[in-house]
Amino acid sequence: MRKSEEICLDFDRTQRINMPEAVYCEGKTTDQCLEIVQQMLENENSDDAVIATRATEEQFDALLTLQPDAAKYSTLSWRHRPSTDFTVGIVSAGTSDVRIASESRITLEALGHSTFTVTDVGVSGLHRLTEVLPSLKKADVLVAIAGMEGSMPTVLAGLVPQPIVGVPTSSGYGSSLDGVTALLSMLASCAPGIAIVGIDNGFGSACVAHRISQLRSSD
Repeated sequence: MRKSEEICLDFDRTQRINMPEAVYCEGKTTDQCLEIVQQMLENENSDDAVIATRATEEQFDALLTLQPDAAKYSTLSWRHRPSTDFTVGIVSAGTSDVRIASESRITLEALGHSTFTVTDVGVSGLHRLTEVLPSLKKADVLVAIAGMEGSMPTVLAGLVPQPIVGVPTSSGYGSSLDGVTALLSMLASCAPGIAIVGIDNGFGSACVAHRISQLRSSD
């Protein structure tokens, strides 16, 4: 495959911020995605993790031929970092949010972190969330993913002491405005200390959790 003149990868990102460049597949051709991932895997100066997000079905199937270490929905990863003792709990309010949760999980595991996922514990059945609190308290950081009115991260932040990364999603009925309502609700939260990323940004939530993990490694 001929190397494209339009591709210029940031191979030094790991040295600067301890996170590799990720491949955002949306808007790229399948051939471009394949070429970028191949260049990253073949780079002689880096053996860091490789992560591809937001792949279409066609892109996903093509990238599977490169034998990823993990792949689910629209996210794939290769060459995972060694495991750390830093654990991130990923909590999603509804089954509709599982794709975003998977993007966060695969990114975190590629960066070497342990994860566990709790799904379908939205506040419309609050007992579901309170029942899993003992397991959630074992995490170092929680990623809380919710659509609709996006209240689950606020409720969770009033119950556990860990840092919480809120992820608003575009799931919900008409007045949810494709995630804008959840985003504004989380930003206006009365629970102090929640970090919020953009709508459907599972990858970004993983990066926030990873940066928090660096505080421990620098002690």
